[in-house]
Amino acid sequence: MLDPYEVRKDFPILNRRINDKKLIYFDNAATSQRPIQVIRAITEFYEKHNANIHRGFHTLSQEASDLYEEAHEVVAKFIGAKSGSEIVFVRNTTEALNAVAMSWGLKNLCKGDEIVISIMEHHSNMLPWFKVAEAKEAKVKVIYTDEHGRLIYNQLEEAITENTRIVAITHMSNVLGTINDVKKIAKLAHSIDAIVVVDGAQSVPHMPVNVRELNIDFLAFSGHKMLGPTGIGVLYVKEDLMKSMGTFMVGGGTIKEVHYRGELKVVWDDFPWKFEAGTPNIAGAVGLMEAVKYLNKIGMENIFKHEIELVNRLLKGLSELEGVKICGPLDLESRGGIVSFTIKSLDPHSLALLLDEEGIAVRSGFHCAQPLHEYLGFKSGTVRVSFYLYNTKEEVDRLIEVLRSIVESLKK
Repeated sequence: MLDPYEVRKDFPILNRRINDKKLIYFDNAATSQRPIQVIRAITEFYEKHNANIHRGFHTLSQEASDLYEEAHEVVAKFIGAKSGSEIVFVRNTTEALNAVAMSWGLKNLCKGDEIVISIMEHHSNMLPWFKVAEAKEAKVKVIYTDEHGRLIYNQLEEAITENTRIVAITHMSNVLGTINDVKKIAKLAHSIDAIVVVDGAQSVPHMPVNVRELNIDFLAFSGHKMLGPTGIGVLYVKEDLMKSMGTFMVGGGTIKEVHYRGELKVVWDDFPWKFEAGTPNIAGAVGLMEAVKYLNKIGMENIFKHEIELVNRLLKGLSELEGVKICGPLDLESRGGIVSFTIKSLDPHSLALLLDEEGIAVRSGFHCAQPLHEYLGFKSGTVRVSFYLYNTKEEVDRLIEVLRSIVESLKK
């Protein structure tokens, strides 16, 4: 089982004090902290192996290339992909989703085609589809949730028709904590030959995810939300779809040959290099690989169970406080380690500042999901608490204690 007290020893930043209070970091859905193992791996790369990858015959270039390619393989295995050739390194989830929209969407969508998304999508899995739909004269259909933030599957089934080409869905909502049944959704989509694009930014870092078991076509996630560095993200592309994608960005590293004799002739490189233009974030890939190894050592199932225990503790504590309104499911079924809420008429940003005074870091606002907040009636946003493997039950208890004092002060 996961021992958060032992895990915490690997995270130097957790020893910080904020406003003379011990740091309690509950902003993991925005970005996680990094263990010393990841920090050292990045430092070691720069100290011993730093060089540009591919086409270099000197020792450092070969070493850097080997590490970079190994990172693709390690990430592929982590999510159950066939091989590293199905893994494209990008900057983050946002870039990965835009890459699918621009490379697959622009090439394959036609006038009258339909794209199905949900109201719970992060702006990064909403805006690209509206942009592509406008360019191709396609239509975006939006599926809603019930009052507790659970996807209405009957509505989804009705929305998917013979005109549907793309179903883009979050695996786990970054606001609600709701975990969608991606496997069921993929089966529905594939029944009419639509592709499935999954935003895994909140699921991949916190629970076991196997792309082949889920039978999804694209998966996007970020390294910085799973103990890795910023500036490195992942786009999984099912092998069968590689040839149906147009190029998203071109230039150095994407080609085998370029000829010009009055006419340009290009021989594109193999996957995934065809989609990794320019010098990539090599050190970021090394850091992400180390982060994946760290997560594998702990066990994703253990991480998920630990977070659910913390969520259960928090929900029980919040239920005892006057004026608290939860944004999302009130039970633990199909739910991850995120809890968003408001307190009475207290502005979410004001509440976040009050918590920061006590050394408690949370996120406030719309969390890049403003349509969802407005649909559910949280027109000023919410305060979001998000857990990870190093959070403890004592931290949850401290949060409840501080919130209780805030609620009491509002009565005066």
